[in-house]
Amino acid sequence: MGRLLFFALLAVVAFWVIRGYTRALKKRQEEAHRERSSLEGEDMVRCLHCGIHLPRSESIASEGKLFCSEEHRRLHLEP
Repeated sequence: MGRLLFFALLAVVAFWVIRGYTRALKKRQEEAHRERSSLEGEDMVRCLHCGIHLPRSESIASEGKLFCSEEHRRLHLEP
């Protein structure tokens, strides 16, 4: 009876150790993925008028050229 109890306790401890290890491994992988995602970011572009760099999603495109604001687009394209 004592041996049976000992092996049952040993199995429970082994289960907890393995479960803790797999959770820690999964957490590390998720953190690494999150870090990679934040490092990738977004393409930066340069305003043709003033030269400032800004994310592509915030730029204004006109005739294949990129600008940081509607005013700079207007000023650059006017004769």
